[in-house]
Amino acid sequence: MAAMHVGIFAKTFSRGSVEDVLGAVAAHGIRSVQFNMACAGVSSMPDTIDPALADRIARTCASQGINMAAVSGTFNVIHPDDTQREAGLRRLDVLASACSALRTRIITMSTGTRDPDNMWRRHPNNETPGAWRDLCTAMERAVQVAERHDVTLAIEPEVSNVVDTAAKARRLIDEIRSPRLRVLIDGANLFHADELPRMREILDEAFDLLGGAIVLAHAKDLSRDGDAGHEAAGTGLLDYDRYIALLDRIGYKGPLILHNLTEAQVPEAGTFLQSRLDYRRLTPDA
Repeated sequence: MAAMHVGIFAKTFSRGSVEDVLGAVAAHGIRSVQFNMACAGVSSMPDTIDPALADRIARTCASQGINMAAVSGTFNVIHPDDTQREAGLRRLDVLASACSALRTRIITMSTGTRDPDNMWRRHPNNETPGAWRDLCTAMERAVQVAERHDVTLAIEPEVSNVVDTAAKARRLIDEIRSPRLRVLIDGANLFHADELPRMREILDEAFDLLGGAIVLAHAKDLSRDGDAGHEAAGTGLLDYDRYIALLDRIGYKGPLILHNLTEAQVPEAGTFLQSRLDYRRLTPDA
């Protein structure tokens, strides 16, 4: 696909088999997914992946005309228990080793939090030098995994994680210095408390800092700042015309992955997102 288009987080559809999940995606006219291994009846980050299962997933995507834009590889990269971090890195290697068979080259990741129970909850120790040091150590090892299996890791700046701004994502990329480390951008995840009045400024800054590193984009919405967005695209406050214009200006041609929505919300969210993409195509100078 040569232009920005609507994609979706495959886990939006709760079904009993990977065939049914991907069939539901195709039934909505969507042709790109961010896949999650849970859609195939195993854990999101499994300890092993049967080659036959990976082949089955890839063949099902092909039969439905679906591109697997990325696969989720999220774990708490800076969990305070180092045994948890080690387990996450082992499972990342398992997932990366399956990517060739899955026919995808991007693994999405968060950067984690010091909260031991909820990897999406902010923790005061995220701001400590030790948290950053553990992040860099883990990401250096993750990049080695990526190099070994010829994949790209796409980290997502998110207000509750240790990389909670575009500036910190830029700092991490500059410190790791590997083309295997890139960015998943989500415009609804960038706003700390009281920052919504500066929405355009913050979006512009994010793309100024990260534009050349963005390999995937999420599409959801937010109702407040100080937290990640949790609403379906088009139901909140995100300036989608600005967000899409910025993606267009950096030459992004991939999917906008609908995320954080129910299956019942898919038609309306998809229609909304397509309307904004069409608007951009018709008014490229707006």
